Amino acid sequence: QNSMVLSAAIFITLIGLIIYLHFVKIDQESLLVIGSLGIQVTSSYASGKESTTFIEMGQVKDVVINEAIHMQKVIYYLCIILQDPEDPQGVSEVVPLFQSSKPRLDCLIEVYKSCQEILEQRKTAPQSS
Repeated sequence: QNSMVLSAAIFITLIGLIIYLHFVKIDQESLLVIGSLGIQVTSSYASGKESTTFIEMGQVKDVVINEAIHMQKVIYYLCIILQDPEDPQGVSEVVPLFQSSKPRLDCLIEVYKSCQEILEQRKTAPQSS
């Protein structure tokens, strides 16, 4: 009977590990910004599964570095601010990026500058009808 309990515990642990690797453990995060199309955010899990989110550039109001206080330390993270379709001055949603990898501030600043360059090109480019 003890071996049956031990076998069940090992089996449940293995199933839990597989679920963790497939749905929770993010191995890599990437951001692709194309000024004329939008922003693609991809998360690669440890199991090889990928999750991709695409945000149309027309929805993007701005990209900012935000800060939060967590466990007595300041954490910086990159956010995409989406504009409200009904109110052009309003914000409908804030989408945080790189939540699993938590890059350092100097890395976030580089990504932020690149995103701002692309957003500025989009604003200064003539709008085609």
